[in-house]
Amino acid sequence: MRSDSAKKGIERTPHRSLLKAMGIIDEEIGRPFIGIVSSENEIIPGHIHLGKIVEAIKAGVIMSGGVPFVFSTIGICDGIAMDHKGMKFSLPSRELIADSIEIVANGFPFDGLIFVSNCDKITPGMLMAMGRLNIPSILVSGGPMLAGSYKGKRIDLITVFEAVGKYKKGKINAEELRNIENFACPGAGSCAGLFTANSMNSLAEALGVALKGNGTIPAVYAERLRLAKEAGKLVMNLVEKNMKPRDIVSIDSFLNAISVDIAMGGSSNTVLHLKAIADSFGIQLDINLFDELSKKIPHICNLSPVGPHHIQDLHDAGGVYGVMKRLKENNLLAGKAMTVYSKPIDQLIENAYISNEDVIRPFDNPYHKEGGLGILYGNLAPEGSVVKLAGVPEKMRHHVGPAVVFNDGELATKAILEGKIKKGDVVVIRYEGPKGGPGMREMLSPTSAIAGMGLIEDVALITDGRFSGGSRGAVIGHVSPEAAEKGPIAIVKDGDMIEIDIEKRQINLLVDKKEIEKRFEELNEYTPKADEEVLKRYSYFVQSASKGAVFKKIG
Repeated sequence: MRSDSAKKGIERTPHRSLLKAMGIIDEEIGRPFIGIVSSENEIIPGHIHLGKIVEAIKAGVIMSGGVPFVFSTIGICDGIAMDHKGMKFSLPSRELIADSIEIVANGFPFDGLIFVSNCDKITPGMLMAMGRLNIPSILVSGGPMLAGSYKGKRIDLITVFEAVGKYKKGKINAEELRNIENFACPGAGSCAGLFTANSMNSLAEALGVALKGNGTIPAVYAERLRLAKEAGKLVMNLVEKNMKPRDIVSIDSFLNAISVDIAMGGSSNTVLHLKAIADSFGIQLDINLFDELSKKIPHICNLSPVGPHHIQDLHDAGGVYGVMKRLKENNLLAGKAMTVYSKPIDQLIENAYISNEDVIRPFDNPYHKEGGLGILYGNLAPEGSVVKLAGVPEKMRHHVGPAVVFNDGELATKAILEGKIKKGDVVVIRYEGPKGGPGMREMLSPTSAIAGMGLIEDVALITDGRFSGGSRGAVIGHVSPEAAEKGPIAIVKDGDMIEIDIEKRQINLLVDKKEIEKRFEELNEYTPKADEEVLKRYSYFVQSASKGAVFKKIG
């Protein structure tokens, strides 16, 4: 066992003495040591209940003869960090989460690991650590929040963000805004739509590193605790077989994850995170796969923020395995990809079901003929950009309009809410990329403001930053190279015409070539605005969004 290096033999007598200081007895010292890394805290709604999940996992580990040890990592709530300085620290936290787990799991030689996560950057950070460490592992999420209810309609966090714009526009009054605020988020769990957290927790199932239901069982269901207990038992089976994450996860696993993502219409952040996770597993993932598969796989789940359904509806309809059943029906599932059940996904899908064909539609009756995500290139994005195809209104799939340029996302939000953006405009938000932000902030507030102001079918937004999974509309992010790296987005001026063509997968600045060359010659170096040491280091080491915003390799 891996833990023997810290507990076996005469030379390890002092080590055993320290273990006994924690109440460990001789019988336990001979058993496998299982690390449980928890991101429980009291500052993220999706994490306030993770202590109960951890206790269930511990029970499962003990039932199967293991000894559980719990340790912690950090987390940030992107919703609370949105549209202010706090968002600069969200994406950088992903690297710190992965690093902190890697440090503890090497300092203490666990035989197996269970990663307890839920929201935004925490799940990707944990999966990156899983790939780096390559110790028998399972990911367990805390589960989605139930949708709220107001005036007989389901609502969620995005309803609140968009309600701000409606209030500014005079469509709702202060009392209604307050009621939406009070009822949208009813309790523990990751926000109820197919936003980044629920997208990534669902894709963990498709990758094969999480149990069935990981992405969809609501946080408050007892079923969630039963899943956690089963994970505690199952990790012991992986330890016995010495079955490691890199024995399970392959390029086929990522193809399945991307296929599920596209069919469901997941967050555009998944492009960034899957690329980074693949890198941690030693797998080269071409972002063009998202676009190639989107042309083969239709959008068959219409979940918030794009559609009326929520994660609980997907769970009731058959969950992620139901979506994979659809892929298998159409010969678009890599069936031999392995899972933590020690069985290929093909065998597991045999028992999958679909109970609601409006929530998980057949391929011949999709919500959209193309999948949920696309990669756009052009003279504005030579290294690519990402669009959530499922969220783009039909009339905005081809759009030409004048640029309105901002070097700060908060200033853009203010201008939108003040009515300074007109129909037809293309809002450009730059110097918000991984290096330039620093931190690649999410642009949920400006996109929600556009929707709330009634401009979603008339205004586009492009940025070298990124979007929340809750964003919808003609919004294009991850524009690479970013402005801070002297990408073309840095030379755009107010009034320049920009063309967006979803069918051709193009985003172009309609300015004379000689004028473009002149502007590049006049472009000054940009120094990222960061006083904090952590952001300075991040800005120095981070690479392009097209590379997953991972750090530069050393050596």
